[in-house]
Amino acid sequence: MRIASYHNLPSGGAKRSLYEETRGLATRHTIDVFTLSTADQEFADLRPLVADHKVIDFRPLGMLKSPFGRLNPGIRMANLLRIDNLNREIASIIDSGGYDVLYVNPCQFENCPSILRYVKKVPTVFFCHEPLRLLYEEMPFRPYDQPESTRRRLLNKVDPLPKLFRRRLQKIDQRNMSSADLVLVNSLFTKEAVQRIYQVHARVNYKGVDTELFRPRGTDKDQMILSVGSLTPLKAFDFIILALARIPKNERLKLVIASNFQNPPEREYLGHLAEVNEVELELLGNISDQRLVELFNRALITVYTPIREPLGLVPLESLACGTPVITMNEGGTRETVIHGKTGLLIDRDLDQFAAAVRELIGNPSMAASLGRAGREDVESRWTWKRSVMGLEGHFSSVLRS
Repeated sequence: MRIASYHNLPSGGAKRSLYEETRGLATRHTIDVFTLSTADQEFADLRPLVADHKVIDFRPLGMLKSPFGRLNPGIRMANLLRIDNLNREIASIIDSGGYDVLYVNPCQFENCPSILRYVKKVPTVFFCHEPLRLLYEEMPFRPYDQPESTRRRLLNKVDPLPKLFRRRLQKIDQRNMSSADLVLVNSLFTKEAVQRIYQVHARVNYKGVDTELFRPRGTDKDQMILSVGSLTPLKAFDFIILALARIPKNERLKLVIASNFQNPPEREYLGHLAEVNEVELELLGNISDQRLVELFNRALITVYTPIREPLGLVPLESLACGTPVITMNEGGTRETVIHGKTGLLIDRDLDQFAAAVRELIGNPSMAASLGRAGREDVESRWTWKRSVMGLEGHFSSVLRS
């Protein structure tokens, strides 16, 4: 197949997944990538893997500072219009390129990209990693979100721009999603969310893990607990800190959090929370893949507590390294961790979570057994080879239809 691939992704799990998919597909198919200059090209670099890599220049209008910040929603709407026009031009190039299928991944600005509406001659497949949660879910409270003054509350009531922007963004996201010939998702949990929010029937194509990179190294364990993910409220690292604070002080271990993105207010909030609750915390940023593998191998356990995580590669990467996982009995992590066999699924209860951590720390043989079973499960069900074969099958089905 000749595959056109489109994305506007930052660094993170979605870009890493696209890299692994591209690496697998490129062994049997010809791939041309169309991407915007706002995407992160260096992280999980696709350029060595593909036949052609076109970076289309897009320079978003900058945001204004106080006292003109109230105009920013209008500027964001202007950026949506500009990127829509740009995608119309890219779609024309793809339509005339003789491609068999267009594989689309998310956009930093639109979420579901508008290129799906404009490509007419090539079947389109969109991979929805998650709905645009900012529009469809209530975000966790944070104390650093400053209470609004009376003046600001009054302005919010009469200022139409924020509501107009959200309505515009939601309309674009919904319309683009319904334009795809096929929507793929990463879990049954995400499939249900897409059906509920967009009224679109999606198909599940599970992601995978690089089992050559993420593997047991036979290194000694450190007296520490690991968690991984961006420092944002939805990752709920505060829950981990508060749960560890329920463990007697003489049994507490250091918590290490590795992040590729760190929101400064969230970092300060977590640091203060750990200090107040006497939990030793180390925050690591921008670490290499090799360093991440080392951390997984040295950790006694990996803890992972995001709120309604669509799937979560972190538990799978940890299990691939032979390190057991304690995670939430919600969202997509219920599909990656087998309770009592490869890890523990715990309700969002601080005392229960603290008890689970104590149980694994105090029972090394149990932890080792869960880790071994986790590695076997990843090798059996969660390889990129298996994921890419599934992706090829979906491409073929959309071609036939």
